[in-house]
Parts: sequence; C-alpha cells; structure tokens
Amino acid sequence: MRRVLALVLCGLVAATTGCAGQATVTTTPAGSALAPEAAIAVERSTPTPTPSRPASAAVGATIDLTGLKDGEKLAVTLVKLVDPAQPKNPYLTPEAGARFVAVQFRLKNTGTDVYQDSPGNGAKLVDTQGQQFDATYGGTTAGPEFPGSITVAPGDTALGFITFDVPSASEIVKVQFTMNSGFSRNTGQWNVP
Repeated sequence: MRRVLALVLCGLVAATTGCAGQATVTTTPAGSALAPEAAIAVERSTPTPTPSRPASAAVGATIDLTGLKDGEKLAVTLVKLVDPAQPKNPYLTPEAGARFVAVQFRLKNTGTDVYQDSPGNGAKLVDTQGQQFDATYGGTTAGPEFPGSITVAPGDTALGFITFDVPSASEIVKVQFTMNSGFSRNTGQWNVP
C-alpha cells in the first residue's frame, strides 16, 4: 500500500510541477550545423575541418525552446545586449558599485498553445565567476521593456528588453532564458563576446 501511495504521490508531483525529466541547456542556434572553427574556415576559403561540436549561440542567434506543456514552443532570439544601460528614471538607478545591463529578446510562438508568461522571471545573466543575476524592475533608455506579463498567440511575436542590476566589476559572458518563468526543463544559453 505504501508503495502504491508513493507512486501516486510521485506522479502527482511530477504532473503538477513539470519536474519530470532531465533539465537541459541548449547552446546550439536553430538550424546550426557548423562548429565555430568551421565557420571561420568558410570565410577564409580554406579547407573546412570536420565539425566536432555545434556552434554556440551568440547575440543575434535564435534558440528553439520548449515549455512545460506539449504545445508550448518558442523560437527565442537574443537580439541585443546593452552594457551599461542608462536608467530611464533618474530616481531608479543601480546601487553604488553596480550598473544596469539591458537584454532584448524576441519571442516567437512556434507552438500550438497560447504562451502566457513573465519573461523577466526566466532570464538570467552569468559572469566570468559563474555568478548568476536575476532581472530587476529598473527601466533603461535601451528601448521598450517587456510588460510584467505577456500573452503571445501561436505564430505571433513579442519583443522587449529585460533589465539586470549587475555589480560594476562583473564581466557578463552568458545570457540564459527559460520558459514558464524559469520552471521549464529546457534553458537557452547565449555566449557574450
């Protein structure tokens, strides 16, 4: 009886939280097949080495992500990174020893379900030390921010900035985005040059 109860509880927890399955980090741009070395070789018109790994996503690249439900899919593009970003409101500035960094994402709903989310909850910046930074509510002059929540119909696109409050000494090297306010098991990751 305990075994049956444990299996039922485990199934309920997995179904309600979406925690079943392994978490993944996707760094490969959609439709990418060449390794960075291969892309360089093509530009120089030299023989192309055999690709050993897919290209890592960078600013401008699109990564395909999946959400908690079967019909939730996004093509997420890291459009732009502004570092440092100037505050829009002179009274909402970063704390002493910190700066704002603004990241613009394009979220195209490639799934069959309407996508409703708060994009800022699922975005993070990572520095050279491995420290991760969450979004903040300070707006910047970089451009229009995502509102607190968005609703994107299948085939439609949402575009907006997300702002981060980062220590001045931190060098940002990665941007991450996870659907469902960060609870999806699939995270997109872009390298920042």
